Amino acid sequence: MRTIPIKESLTIEFKSDKKKYSDADLVDEIVGMTNTKGGTLYLGVEDNGEVTGVHPKHKDAIGVTALIANSTVPSVSVRAEVITEEEKDVLKIEIPVSRTVVSTSSGKMLRRRLKADGSPEVIPMYSYEVVTRLSELALLDFSAGPLAGATIEDFDPNQRIRLRNIIQNKPGGEKNLLGLQDDELDKALRLTTEVDGKIYPTVTGMLLIGKESSIEKLMPTAKASFQVLEGTKVRVNIETSGPLLEVFEKFETYVDAWNPEREIEYGLFRTAIPEFDKAAFREGLINAFCHRDYTMLGTVRVLIDDEGMTISSPGGFIDGVSVDNLLTVEPHGKNPALADALKRIGLAEKTGRGIDRIYEGSIIYGRPWPDFSETTSTNVKLFIQRAKADNRFTKLIADEQNRLGKPLSIYSLMILSLLKNERRMDLARVVSMTHLSESKIRSSIENLIEDGLIEGSGNGKSRTYTLSGRVYKESNQSIQYVRQTGIEKVAYPEMILKLARTQDGIITKQDVAELLMITPNQAYSEIKKLVSEKKLYKYCGGKYTKYKIC
Repeated sequence: MRTIPIKESLTIEFKSDKKKYSDADLVDEIVGMTNTKGGTLYLGVEDNGEVTGVHPKHKDAIGVTALIANSTVPSVSVRAEVITEEEKDVLKIEIPVSRTVVSTSSGKMLRRRLKADGSPEVIPMYSYEVVTRLSELALLDFSAGPLAGATIEDFDPNQRIRLRNIIQNKPGGEKNLLGLQDDELDKALRLTTEVDGKIYPTVTGMLLIGKESSIEKLMPTAKASFQVLEGTKVRVNIETSGPLLEVFEKFETYVDAWNPEREIEYGLFRTAIPEFDKAAFREGLINAFCHRDYTMLGTVRVLIDDEGMTISSPGGFIDGVSVDNLLTVEPHGKNPALADALKRIGLAEKTGRGIDRIYEGSIIYGRPWPDFSETTSTNVKLFIQRAKADNRFTKLIADEQNRLGKPLSIYSLMILSLLKNERRMDLARVVSMTHLSESKIRSSIENLIEDGLIEGSGNGKSRTYTLSGRVYKESNQSIQYVRQTGIEKVAYPEMILKLARTQDGIITKQDVAELLMITPNQAYSEIKKLVSEKKLYKYCGGKYTKYKIC
């Protein structure tokens, strides 16, 4: 069985060694990979995946490891071994992700990327990309450094007033900041820094309270756009280099004009449900500006079209963050000084868990979850789909949170959302859908059972969960509840026997699992009940045990 991957990727590289691959080129490849995502290089495999074998001079794995360590700065410690594939020897080199920027001993800094056709290549790492890489590794805070060419005169007095008004009016704003003089406030929020006894604006300072003309001149990367499309017609197309405090306010105003609300009744009360949750939009926008790469040309873009809302920002996720761990990874970003300032003035979530609000904004209305699947190494993209709100589910969440006197956790909301859509799920399915740990899911499920929101049936790995009878009843869906919870007690036996009759009285566990769309363990439990009731008996054993009608 082949153990070597079929084709190359960002983390898989093939190199032919029929003519002895150059040691210098090998070191270049290693440097490019360690400066990107790490990965595995197979020496002795052609670009098309054909195994042709490693050159005899490269069969010394220890020697190749030493060569790489001695030819990189700082030294890269790889793991190399000769493996046999299709009766040919191949040198497998495992390259770790470097925690700093690595160069060759000759001074070349390289990185790896995918070309338009999807094949990988190693290219030079330019000076500005070094800053980007260190920011991704949380080793450098670009937003805390002085901005070249900027002076205090580049700050806008009107934006200072706006800053103080935000602190005063936002619930999370630190009111003690209002008692500080301007220079003290600048220092407290790291809007300025001292260099050789002189005060200069930081990147954070210019982004928050800089003059638009100065930002456009000194930070050409700090652009933002707001667009609205109806079909193929452009309704709104605005681009700005303004300070972020002003951009936040303007973009919120723009969204309000394109975010219709619909009222629903809760007894004597009426509640307005927006097409796009305002808190989720705010957190998505703040995240886009907080975590974007300000060394890259590009634009933070808000697009509203017929499908939904997209918020995109230049620069991929910071190292260690992926689509799968967004809800569990420790909060950290590329621009800590900027993020800290936004938290202290009351614009950003103080816990750093704004992502929870983004998910909550869709789930509480029974809508599809936010989608980050189109994120790449150079662009983070959040998509919030247009979808009709599920009024019954919204009422359920609101009533439960009122009863508890506190919001439900994001984990509980996700589980309830999944059960609403899929009706019945086992633990493994919930874990795979949420990308959360089994222990967290199990704990949340038990809490929901205690609160009377979900019910479990079965034992062990075959245990499944549904929304509770109370939830279905309050949603006027009692029939659906009986269908979900009672079907195995009423209809399963007859369905199993009916299938057996159509198969000359014989049935297998696999037949039952496919028929009832349940797990093999659950199918076996159903068969055991019929055997104990003397309606079936074991016809023959072995790997595929068969049962026959008595």
